[in-house]
Amino acid sequence: MSALVLFDFDGTLADTAPDLAAAANQQRVRRGLAPLPYETLRPVASQGARGLLRVALELTPGHPDYEPTRLQFLEDYAAGSTVHSRLFPGIAALLEKLRDRGLSWGIVTNKVTHLTLPIVAYLGLNEHSAVLVCGDTTAHAKPHPLPLLHAAEQAGFAPDRCVYVGDDLRDIQSAHAAGMPAIAAAYGYVGQDEDCTTWLAEATVHTPDALWPAIESLLPDDLH
Repeated sequence: MSALVLFDFDGTLADTAPDLAAAANQQRVRRGLAPLPYETLRPVASQGARGLLRVALELTPGHPDYEPTRLQFLEDYAAGSTVHSRLFPGIAALLEKLRDRGLSWGIVTNKVTHLTLPIVAYLGLNEHSAVLVCGDTTAHAKPHPLPLLHAAEQAGFAPDRCVYVGDDLRDIQSAHAAGMPAIAAAYGYVGQDEDCTTWLAEATVHTPDALWPAIESLLPDDLH
């Protein structure tokens, strides 16, 4: 029997932060403010609109300007989500290796479906992906286990035959709640002051090239 390797999307499979940061900076420009350096916005890219608007404009939910600004951010992002987004170096080769080894792979992201699908198609990921679960696919998003459990069920695997890879604490929490071993992708959108080794993932990798050995070490015993 095979196994299923599930990946977070932003900051794990795909480097989407440049387009996310550009949309956040568009909100500053609309207010006559200078764009922030990319390096300032990158660490919160995995947090979506909530994190990016907090850093870009000090806007948080509950502020009267937050919701209209969030909607404008999402509109701007949808219009430019495939300008600079790319797979991280080494990811295409990793996905090919998984296929060569007879392993299935899929995506579980908190990004909503209508924003995810165009990027997934643009990057050519929909051809071989066994499953795609977005932030609005199930009743709960990560760190709840339901998205991962739903992905495993849809792809036809028990949770104990799955491995999850993500670059945020929520990813590791979701995996463990679903009964899956987890790999922390420290090359993703992890803040400089955050120590992802405290997330208690079964493995931590600092480059995409290190993912395969980590994945292989966590596969079910009958696949070794």
